[in-house]
Amino acid sequence: MPIIVCPGIHDPELTDALIQNLQNQIDDVYFILPTAAYTPYSAIAISQWLEQQPLSKTEPLSFIAFSAGVVGSIGAAIAWQLRGGQVRSFIAFDGWGMPLAGNFPIYRVSHDYFTHWSSRLLGGEAEFYADPEVGHLD
Repeated sequence: MPIIVCPGIHDPELTDALIQNLQNQIDDVYFILPTAAYTPYSAIAISQWLEQQPLSKTEPLSFIAFSAGVVGSIGAAIAWQLRGGQVRSFIAFDGWGMPLAGNFPIYRVSHDYFTHWSSRLLGGEAEFYADPEVGHLD
Protein backbone atom coordinates (compact mmCIF):
# COMPACT_ATOMS: atom_id res chain seq x y z
CA MET A 1 0.00 0.00 0.00
CA PRO A 2 1.44 3.39 -0.91
CA ILE A 3 1.75 5.80 1.99
CA ILE A 4 2.06 9.49 1.22
CA VAL A 5 3.99 11.37 3.90
CA CYS A 6 3.47 15.13 3.99
CA PRO A 7 5.78 16.64 6.60
CA GLY A 8 5.52 20.12 8.01
CA ILE A 9 8.20 22.78 8.09
CA HIS A 10 10.84 21.23 10.32
CA ASP A 11 14.21 19.53 10.23
CA PRO A 12 14.10 16.71 7.63
CA GLU A 13 15.82 14.37 10.12
CA LEU A 14 12.56 14.21 12.08
CA THR A 15 10.73 12.89 9.02
CA ASP A 16 13.57 10.46 8.31
CA ALA A 17 13.28 9.09 11.87
CA LEU A 18 9.52 8.65 11.45
CA ILE A 19 9.96 6.76 8.18
CA GLN A 20 12.64 4.53 9.67
CA ASN A 21 10.34 3.65 12.57
CA LEU A 22 7.40 3.03 10.24
CA GLN A 23 9.47 0.80 7.98
CA ASN A 24 10.37 -1.31 11.00
CA GLN A 25 6.63 -1.81 11.65
CA ILE A 26 4.94 -1.70 8.24
CA ASP A 27 6.40 -3.02 5.01
CA ASP A 28 4.86 -0.56 2.54
CA VAL A 29 6.01 1.93 -0.08
CA TYR A 30 6.53 5.46 1.20
CA PHE A 31 6.42 8.61 -0.89
CA ILE A 32 7.75 11.60 1.04
CA LEU A 33 6.89 15.11 -0.08
CA PRO A 34 10.19 17.00 -0.54
CA THR A 35 9.34 20.19 1.34
CA ALA A 36 12.41 21.97 -0.04
CA ALA A 37 10.80 21.84 -3.50
CA TYR A 38 7.06 21.70 -2.67
CA THR A 39 5.22 23.82 -0.12
CA PRO A 40 3.54 21.53 2.43
CA TYR A 41 0.64 23.92 3.02
CA SER A 42 -0.30 24.07 -0.68
CA ALA A 43 -2.81 21.51 -1.96
CA ILE A 44 -1.91 22.53 -5.52
CA ALA A 45 1.82 21.90 -4.97
CA ILE A 46 1.19 18.53 -3.31
CA SER A 47 -1.27 17.53 -6.06
CA GLN A 48 1.31 18.38 -8.72
CA TRP A 49 3.92 16.33 -6.89
CA LEU A 50 1.50 13.38 -6.53
CA GLU A 51 0.86 13.36 -10.29
CA GLN A 52 4.62 12.97 -10.87
CA GLN A 53 4.88 9.86 -8.67
CA PRO A 54 4.50 6.29 -9.98
CA LEU A 55 1.08 5.86 -8.41
CA SER A 56 -1.98 4.07 -9.75
CA LYS A 57 -5.42 5.59 -9.35
CA THR A 58 -6.74 2.07 -8.66
CA GLU A 59 -4.52 1.45 -5.63
CA PRO A 60 -5.75 3.27 -2.51
CA LEU A 61 -3.39 5.77 -0.91
CA SER A 62 -2.94 6.44 2.78
CA PHE A 63 -1.82 9.90 3.85
CA ILE A 64 0.21 10.73 6.95
CA ALA A 65 0.50 14.47 7.46
CA PHE A 66 2.14 16.57 10.15
CA SER A 67 1.52 20.18 11.13
CA ALA A 68 1.73 22.42 8.02
CA GLY A 69 1.63 19.28 5.90
CA VAL A 70 -1.95 18.70 7.06
CA VAL A 71 -3.03 21.98 5.45
CA GLY A 72 -2.01 21.06 1.92
CA SER A 73 -2.40 17.32 2.02
CA ILE A 74 -6.10 17.22 2.97
CA GLY A 75 -6.85 19.26 -0.16
CA ALA A 76 -4.51 17.08 -2.21
CA ALA A 77 -6.23 13.91 -0.93
CA ILE A 78 -9.63 15.29 -1.91
CA ALA A 79 -8.27 16.35 -5.31
CA TRP A 80 -6.75 12.88 -5.83
CA GLN A 81 -10.14 11.32 -5.16
CA LEU A 82 -11.94 13.79 -7.45
CA ARG A 83 -9.54 12.83 -10.27
CA GLY A 84 -10.48 9.17 -9.91
CA GLY A 85 -7.95 8.05 -7.31
CA GLN A 86 -8.73 6.21 -4.11
CA VAL A 87 -7.88 7.32 -0.57
CA ARG A 88 -7.79 4.60 2.07
CA SER A 89 -7.13 6.86 5.06
CA PHE A 90 -5.85 10.22 6.20
CA ILE A 91 -3.95 10.64 9.48
CA ALA A 92 -3.38 14.22 10.64
CA PHE A 93 -0.75 14.74 13.32
CA ASP A 94 -1.04 18.14 15.00
CA GLY A 95 -3.13 19.80 12.32
CA TRP A 96 -4.27 22.38 14.87
CA GLY A 97 -7.16 24.53 13.73
CA MET A 98 -7.37 22.76 10.37
CA PRO A 99 -10.82 21.66 9.17
CA LEU A 100 -10.69 18.01 8.12
CA ALA A 101 -13.40 16.64 5.87
CA GLY A 102 -13.42 14.11 3.06
CA ASN A 103 -15.08 11.02 1.69
CA PHE A 104 -12.56 8.73 3.41
CA PRO A 105 -11.58 7.86 7.00
CA ILE A 106 -9.84 10.77 8.74
CA TYR A 107 -7.95 10.44 12.03
CA ARG A 108 -6.75 13.42 14.07
CA VAL A 109 -3.84 12.96 16.50
CA SER A 110 -2.82 15.84 18.78
CA HIS A 111 0.19 16.35 21.01
CA ASP A 112 -1.84 17.67 23.94
CA TYR A 113 -5.38 18.03 25.24
CA PHE A 114 -5.75 21.72 24.33
CA THR A 115 -4.88 21.09 20.68
CA HIS A 116 -7.29 18.17 20.68
CA TRP A 117 -10.11 20.07 22.38
CA SER A 118 -9.77 23.21 20.25
CA SER A 119 -9.76 21.25 16.97
CA ARG A 120 -12.29 18.50 17.62
CA LEU A 121 -15.23 20.39 16.11
CA LEU A 122 -13.27 20.75 12.87
CA GLY A 123 -13.66 17.15 11.79
CA GLY A 124 -12.04 13.77 11.95
CA GLU A 125 -13.58 10.33 12.18
CA ALA A 126 -11.56 9.45 15.26
CA GLU A 127 -9.45 11.63 17.50
CA PHE A 128 -6.54 10.86 19.77
CA TYR A 129 -4.28 12.99 21.95
CA ALA A 130 -1.15 12.41 24.00
CA ASP A 131 -1.64 12.16 27.75
CA PRO A 132 0.68 13.18 29.23
CA GLU A 133 1.27 15.82 26.59
CA VAL A 134 4.39 15.83 24.45
CA GLY A 135 6.12 18.60 22.56
CA HIS A 136 4.88 19.46 19.07
CA LEU A 137 8.00 18.06 17.39
CA ASP A 138 8.11 14.97 19.61
